[in-house]
Amino acid sequence: MHRRRTAATAAVAGVLLAVPGLAGCGNDGLTAGTAAVLDGRRIPVDAVADRVAALRQAPGGASADAWQEASRGADGPVRRAVADLVLDAVVARAVAERGPAVGPAEVAAARAEEEQRYGGAERLARALAARGVPGGAIDDYVRRRLGIRRLAAAAGLDADSPAGDAAVRFALASTATTLHLRVNPRYGTWDPDHATLTPTTHPWLAG
Repeated sequence: MHRRRTAATAAVAGVLLAVPGLAGCGNDGLTAGTAAVLDGRRIPVDAVADRVAALRQAPGGASADAWQEASRGADGPVRRAVADLVLDAVVARAVAERGPAVGPAEVAAARAEEEQRYGGAERLARALAARGVPGGAIDDYVRRRLGIRRLAAAAGLDADSPAGDAAVRFALASTATTLHLRVNPRYGTWDPDHATLTPTTHPWLAG
């Protein structure tokens, strides 16, 4: 099992490194092998490779076309993995700044509800894999969703309402600024208005 995991991770790391400069030093002090930096703490390329490898092996994970796009540096599983890892960190900090963190018991209860709603743990895992969330990251996904609702509630709003959505985005943008978020431009550019990564266009990447 460990040997298969190592081989899969190495294969995905090869995909990441096949994109010119993807694991390079980037701008704004990013060091080699760093996908992003928040408050001086790195999100390493290895963590991205592990997540993408897990997703590739998950039932319902990314399609063959998506993996081919990822190998060309297009918007796909690789950028989504970086965006999710960054967003998890930003949401967690934003929640901590405004109240108690989301606890393990809350995550477990919310995950159990989702499993029941989807008709079982396996069906939930398959549905989330289709959205780019591997099995090992389901708790992080649930924690992020709970955190987003907590941020809206802190403003007296519902996260599903336009006003609540705007309040959450404002909180995340403010926190990202506080964290001095920097992303390797090969993965994209942080868009504070949408709290995600958008493709970074460079002349040498055209074509």
